[in-house]
Amino acid sequence: MAVNMLTPKALFSCMLTIEVLFFLFKFLLRSLSNVHSSVQKRLWFTHDLQPKLHKYSSLSIKADYLLNETLVFHMEEALLKSSSLFPYFMLVAFEAGGLLRAILLFVAYPLCCFFSKEMRTKIMVFICFFGIKRDRFRVGRSVLPKFFLEDVGYEGFEIIMRHKRKVGVSDLPIVMVEGFLKDYLGVDFVMGREMKVAYGYFVGFMEERKNSNSFLNEITGEEKINSLVGYHSLGTTFSQHFFSHCKEIYLVTRAEKRKWHILPRDKYPRRLIFHDGRLAFRPTFSATFLMFLWFPFGLFLCIIRATAALFLPYGIALPILAFTGIKGTMSMYHTPSDKKSRGTLFVCNHRTLLDPIYVSMALMKPVTAVTYSLSRISEMLSPIRTVRLMRDRKNDLRRMNEMLCQGDVVVCAEGTTCREPYLLRFSPLFAELTDDIVPVALDMQVSMFYGTTASGLKCLDPLFFLMNPFPTCMIKFLERLPASYTCGSGGKSRYEVANYVQCEIGKALGYECTSLTRKDKYMILAGNEGVI
Repeated sequence: MAVNMLTPKALFSCMLTIEVLFFLFKFLLRSLSNVHSSVQKRLWFTHDLQPKLHKYSSLSIKADYLLNETLVFHMEEALLKSSSLFPYFMLVAFEAGGLLRAILLFVAYPLCCFFSKEMRTKIMVFICFFGIKRDRFRVGRSVLPKFFLEDVGYEGFEIIMRHKRKVGVSDLPIVMVEGFLKDYLGVDFVMGREMKVAYGYFVGFMEERKNSNSFLNEITGEEKINSLVGYHSLGTTFSQHFFSHCKEIYLVTRAEKRKWHILPRDKYPRRLIFHDGRLAFRPTFSATFLMFLWFPFGLFLCIIRATAALFLPYGIALPILAFTGIKGTMSMYHTPSDKKSRGTLFVCNHRTLLDPIYVSMALMKPVTAVTYSLSRISEMLSPIRTVRLMRDRKNDLRRMNEMLCQGDVVVCAEGTTCREPYLLRFSPLFAELTDDIVPVALDMQVSMFYGTTASGLKCLDPLFFLMNPFPTCMIKFLERLPASYTCGSGGKSRYEVANYVQCEIGKALGYECTSLTRKDKYMILAGNEGVI
């Protein structure tokens, strides 16, 4: 009996036919799903509680009338000026997942643009969150708020902040937006998508939306659900889960949003003092492309700059550093001390790990840097001598006294870095050491990478700082402390001296003085006390 065998060509044809039928079946299911969704939307708009649609401009006119109403607004469509979500996902990918995950998102994004907005968001969520440990994810509170604030439209912000009760709706995972909306805008409730978790790790998928009736009942309490006022964008699909309960919806057009102004820093509801992350720029698709192009050149520049600073005399190293793009300005107001038995204590604010090195280069002589925390690798690679303080007052005073007997000492009195124009509380320890104190005001500006981190690897701080194309340093040596403002000759307390030095440096830089400490910073950004 003859057995008919399929030829390879016939087998390939069968497989191709099956694959085509499979895709046709998927397309049919998707079409039916779209029809079902369309019917749902029509039923929603023909509901007895059909909301009245108004122009965004009329909301500002009726603001007084609606002040006591609960406002439901869509964060991406009615608050943020930009319509692209790519920068926020890139921040999550780079800061929480690393360089390789950021490259994967960058490569996948052009393909994502062929899908619907919802599907595009799901793909980016999967790439950014898959395999990230939930307990260690702090990007939503430490990194993203800065970039959200820089994208807030002033006009939309004014409308939202006039209402006493605010409900923020977002298509992004709730772990990305809750910290910003609650901590910086004072939003009462946040409606977003929860992330699915398995064994303490994100699996990359979002949970289905919660039942809006029960959630809105919790928000409104004894009020009627249909007393809510909605604020959304014209030309986008409404989330019927939430906005269907609004008696009125006010819509802003794309053209109106393009005319919006960016929210000024002095209008922030809460001061932005601390933020984390390595990226110093808004990572749009084009800006991210330029960053990846720059990365190998940046590494090469970093090696040249580090080699010059470590192994060459300052007279030779400084021209090389200037030639490679490092800019610096210096102002000298103090007069050198005639005393030779002990060194001068230079007290500065803290912007980067390299602050004492810049002071040493400005003085054109070696100094000793005392630090409260420094990684072992950074300590080994430092071109100047470093002494680690143990946070034991007696032992630290003894150590610093020994260093002063050997030469000049630099201390960063804040105890940790601060990127924004604020000064943290100065530790008063330095005030008891000597009356020969010179305040030093430092300011560092970068355009691509921050050379500081609260939750990342501190040993990479110098690497990222030196990879910047044109990092800028400004140093001001202020007048030596008057005898009347010292502990020895002036009889001032160590706290009075520390506050005076902080105030003088703040005036020189135009920074605001605060009473915040290192512990406050690390509790906000990293969830610990910052002990290395």
